[in-house]
Amino acid sequence: MNTTAEQAYENILVAVDGPVATVTLNRPKALNALNAALMGELADALRRLDADEAIRCIVITGNERAFAAGADIKEMAEASAVEMLQRNNLAHFDAVRKISKPLIAAVSGFALGGGCELAMACDMIVASETARFGQPEINIGVMPGAGGTQRLTRALGKARAMELVLTGEYMGAEEALAHGLVNRVVPQELYLEEAQKLARKIAGQAPVAVRLAKDAVLKAQDLTIEEGLDYERRLFYLLFATEDQKEGMAAFIEKRTPAWKGR
Repeated sequence: MNTTAEQAYENILVAVDGPVATVTLNRPKALNALNAALMGELADALRRLDADEAIRCIVITGNERAFAAGADIKEMAEASAVEMLQRNNLAHFDAVRKISKPLIAAVSGFALGGGCELAMACDMIVASETARFGQPEINIGVMPGAGGTQRLTRALGKARAMELVLTGEYMGAEEALAHGLVNRVVPQELYLEEAQKLARKIAGQAPVAVRLAKDAVLKAQDLTIEEGLDYERRLFYLLFATEDQKEGMAAFIEKRTPAWKGR
């Protein structure tokens, strides 16, 4: 039984279709601003889905107007540095980063501030033609705090990331695609369907191999090439201890579709 799908949340919606789960940010009147309650629910839902063996890929989305237009400024406008430290709301972004299953952001409209950071914390992004990415925190006297300066720089390079962070300007979907920040750009009416299509394709692969391959790709950003090659090789050898490796190679030799067991 999928307990995550049955869990009642106030700020998100969770829908499960076979091995693919879709989590929808659901504060439309606030353009899905990421308040503490929403981020807490999102972290909880993602952890539950990650622990559910039936789920193999997760899509995070908003609505056509906004994926998420940023953090909830009202929550932090009068906070002191100590209060922000004690609240530690940014830890919810760490929970997203630690999910072992592939995460796909389906983005339409605004993905700004924390919304841009949440999309970049996912493993892949499918964007609508209307998608707008940006880190406009500088306009309210602060800076990105949930990964914006780090992930944007890795994706765009120093100069362009610096410009976006220091001016607060937005970047369109096509530029994001050209820089490799997003996987594909599609018409607005297709962005969620396209993300779910990608999720279903990934969900059809061997689950343990997918998990370790995701881990290896993420490590490539943090390790030297020598360290990364060693790390990749160890994971490659480890997969020969799985039943799915034997099944996958046997199916290839026998020219049939493999039946993955996830072990």
